[in-house]
Amino acid sequence: MSVLVSCARVELGGAPEAVVPTDPEIKVGLAVGEGSVEIGGGGELAVSTPDGSLIGRIPAGVRARATVASRGVFLRFDRLTLGPMDALSISSEDTTDFVRVKGHPYRGAVDVFPGGAGVTVVNRLRMEQYLWSVVGSEMGRLAPNEESALFAQAIVSRSFALKALGRSRARGYDVVNTVSDQAYGGTQFESPQGGRAVGETRGLVVMYRGGVIDAFFHSTCGGRTADGNEVFGLGARPYLRSFEDRASDGQAYCAISPRYHWREEWSGDALVAALRETLPTTGVGSRKLTSIRDVQVTGRTASGRVASLLVRTSLASVPVNGPIIRQVLRPGDANMLRSNNFTVVATRGGGRITRLVAEGIGAGHGVGMCQWGAIGRARAGFSFQEIVSAYFPGTEIQRAY
Repeated sequence: MSVLVSCARVELGGAPEAVVPTDPEIKVGLAVGEGSVEIGGGGELAVSTPDGSLIGRIPAGVRARATVASRGVFLRFDRLTLGPMDALSISSEDTTDFVRVKGHPYRGAVDVFPGGAGVTVVNRLRMEQYLWSVVGSEMGRLAPNEESALFAQAIVSRSFALKALGRSRARGYDVVNTVSDQAYGGTQFESPQGGRAVGETRGLVVMYRGGVIDAFFHSTCGGRTADGNEVFGLGARPYLRSFEDRASDGQAYCAISPRYHWREEWSGDALVAALRETLPTTGVGSRKLTSIRDVQVTGRTASGRVASLLVRTSLASVPVNGPIIRQVLRPGDANMLRSNNFTVVATRGGGRITRLVAEGIGAGHGVGMCQWGAIGRARAGFSFQEIVSAYFPGTEIQRAY
């Protein structure tokens, strides 16, 4: 969903009070369709069938490996094998301990079942517990004069998660633990500061005309947010319109972001290697591609972001449109370009590009709440209500539970 403001590890401590029964449960995909997944390594864990029947225990300090075969799910540890089963549920009976998946501790229970041509592992826990980690995973630690941004993040993340419940039910989870939805790193990203933001906004969500909004957010808008329709084709969402996110002096609220300005560079050979893998057209991405003759910006959105590129190769001219531009023009050390708000300058020689430079501002898709803009607004004295209202105009903060 977003580009992380911070993914620094924070200390665990001062966990908020337990949630009440009205708190909805959320299912988070920690691993989807993997060959095997390591579970355990902390305290003793109980292994049960989905109906709660105990079938075994993983001893304290032991790491089990979950795999899938034609007959179902297997759990192997200490020369023992549990399974095959249609599904397994793993939990800690010690309320002070957690289930560890790939070495990371998580609250609640973990369900293991076949899915995505491999093993799928889902963390099942209460919504507010989930948010304790999400707020820390997305925003990290902030200064005292920035805490209203944490409160805003808690409300927006709760809105996103509540809207997502049941969305991927057929896959066995509601959201995944990456920025494809929103970052969730388990208990190691919890902090008293984040817990307070979640606790003091408990149950609050952003509403528009009686429904929970599509609560998009991103790292850094670059001084102007994007319209929801230009990025996601959402149709009319008045609360997701593009606007100038600047103070009265013209300074972008997110200018404090380390991702506000960025620059990427490719040699001619590096550009060919990248586009062989990413150009979205049959044949052009093959090894027959030997050179890139030109890369041109051919269209921009109303917010100034690149809407279309034309890539002229040794084989064909290929138009690239919309959000996938960030995935096609991929830097060597990243999954995608930081934003669609950029210019390109090409150096040519011998009828081919020998060097390409992209310079841009911002990070993420630009829709909804700008996280660094929220921090900038907090520094300027905005309350969390004012921050939410600025990024989602016409909405109201209301209690969902």
